[in-house]
Amino acid sequence: MIVLAFAGLGAGAVTTYRVTTPDPGGLACRPGATPLARLELLFGMGRKEGGEVSDAEWRAFLDTEVSPRFPDGLMVLTGDGQWRSSVSGRAKEKSRIVEIWYRPSTDSEPKIEAIRSAYKGRYGQDSVMRVDGVSCVSF
Repeated sequence: MIVLAFAGLGAGAVTTYRVTTPDPGGLACRPGATPLARLELLFGMGRKEGGEVSDAEWRAFLDTEVSPRFPDGLMVLTGDGQWRSSVSGRAKEKSRIVEIWYRPSTDSEPKIEAIRSAYKGRYGQDSVMRVDGVSCVSF
């Protein structure tokens, strides 16, 4: 549990947030399917100083940061993202979406956040978007 206190809200004002990992156990799946946590990480391919993360750099990042943490498998999708920038209006950027289905464990959260931090640090990104969910999966 993370507890944040905001001084500007007055004495004793505390807001509590519980950080949770998706619980696939509560999902009713069809016979033969297994409930798994689903993670989507969205990586912008632009660099703050200009240019883009190359395909070779991206593959190296996957090989060194993502695959060792989630060796059971993943999927990478290529896309074109856009968002509203407070500085320049609409911004566009090539992107990669990594989808991972996994069984949550005590080390899932640190692994995910290590991937996000590594990418932001290596390529000067402000953020790596994270989407969590639960899916019924069969092979």
